[in-house]
Amino acid sequence: MLVTLAAYFLLLLAFSHRWSGRSGNDAFFRAERSSPWPMVAVGMVGASLSGVSFVSVPGWATSTHMTYLQMCAGFFVGYLVVAFVLLPLYYKLRLTSIYSYLGLRYGSKSRRTGAACFMVGKMLGATARLSLVCAVLHHFVGTALGIPFPWMAAAVLLLIWGYTHKGGMHVLVRTDVLQTLCLLLSPVFMFWAVADSLQTDAVGLFQIVRQSEMSRVFEWDMASPQNFWRQFVSGIFVVIVMTGLDQDMMQKNLTCRSLRDAQKEMCAYGACFLPLNLLLLALGVLLYSFCAARGITLPASGDELMPMLVASGALGTIVVVPFTIGVVAAAFSSADSAITSLTTTACIDMLDVERRYPPVQAERLRCWVHLAVLAVFYVCMLVFHAAAGGSLIDTIYVMVSYTYGPLLGLYAYGLFSRRAVRDVYVPFVALAAPLVCALLDYASPRLWGYTFGYELLLLNGALTMLGLWCLSLGKGRMKAVSPSL
Repeated sequence: MLVTLAAYFLLLLAFSHRWSGRSGNDAFFRAERSSPWPMVAVGMVGASLSGVSFVSVPGWATSTHMTYLQMCAGFFVGYLVVAFVLLPLYYKLRLTSIYSYLGLRYGSKSRRTGAACFMVGKMLGATARLSLVCAVLHHFVGTALGIPFPWMAAAVLLLIWGYTHKGGMHVLVRTDVLQTLCLLLSPVFMFWAVADSLQTDAVGLFQIVRQSEMSRVFEWDMASPQNFWRQFVSGIFVVIVMTGLDQDMMQKNLTCRSLRDAQKEMCAYGACFLPLNLLLLALGVLLYSFCAARGITLPASGDELMPMLVASGALGTIVVVPFTIGVVAAAFSSADSAITSLTTTACIDMLDVERRYPPVQAERLRCWVHLAVLAVFYVCMLVFHAAAGGSLIDTIYVMVSYTYGPLLGLYAYGLFSRRAVRDVYVPFVALAAPLVCALLDYASPRLWGYTFGYELLLLNGALTMLGLWCLSLGKGRMKAVSPSL
């Protein structure tokens, strides 16, 4: 196992070295706007699925069955909105950070508010994902070698720094292709291992999934958080905020050569998301069915199912290598772009390095910001590891509802209203809306018997829009939005 991981890391570093000839802030932030769209599309798959999806989504098969596909169906509609509403705006303004739009529309405080919402949400989500994957890696490798988790986490972050600090997005667009392919091969090996253990073939696996009660997709009970319409509509807006209003996802799209290329990339990537999650959920059904057939005691959390079966050798020792490589590839693909985008947002929106400093000094400052982001990542990973529990992917979506809701409100108000707002008060609105949502989320099941699902994101965005309207200055006084500003 250790030799296999070492070989993978060396391959990744060699692959990144091949494309690291171009450096500087233009390559780091924008990949010189020269990325081929098929390459970006493949890399986006790995960055979106992540190691958490690979581990957590199969674990949902017993708790929510396949109702997650209802949300995935909404995801595709969301990708179309991003491709044909938001991407044209970003390309028209030639943005490096998408939060520059908020500065053009409202003012500098709104721009920094949007950037802060992204940085908090992305830091929490990305470190939670990477912490889970490091825990898996520590279980398979670190424990046997006596390496404590903090050392394992530090080693992972140093490896990520090794191939991102110089070329940034120019390197990531290329390395993510390799990591996505490794991620996609891992479930294939898992399906083969289950079929071999159950002594059946592909047709037999299909019959097991089809006949299982866990294969139920649709839920029409309005009181259920898994209700179709609640999941479908939430899926649309989750994609709009987690992709279209997320610097991490959009930064890769903005490296394409043209708007048309970026739109083709977004549609192709969005079309892959539902079938890939269907495969992961089907894998979860098979794993639970395997446990039932073998009398294996289920773990307390769905996140632990796949790692437990791999570690125990129930599926054979051969699956350890592809499973670990798949999880690590997914984690690196997600974490490296998150770290790069956080560095970009801090430099462009918070410090405004490209306008305030000459090129050499701006590049030096960007390197220091990159190291600072890695340090914060490390601390957050240790905190998440100490407080691990529950379904992590569900926790991430809940965090997104609170941190990205204000972004949804800021962009929706800016795009669909002609009214200007008092920029100085926007940070208070962005703070008040999540607090009100938290109070409603706590009181609603106790007072009215209603439990919020991911629609909390919509409520958060609506409250933000209401706050902005209350602070509006009237029609015809909107700040002009043009590339020249």
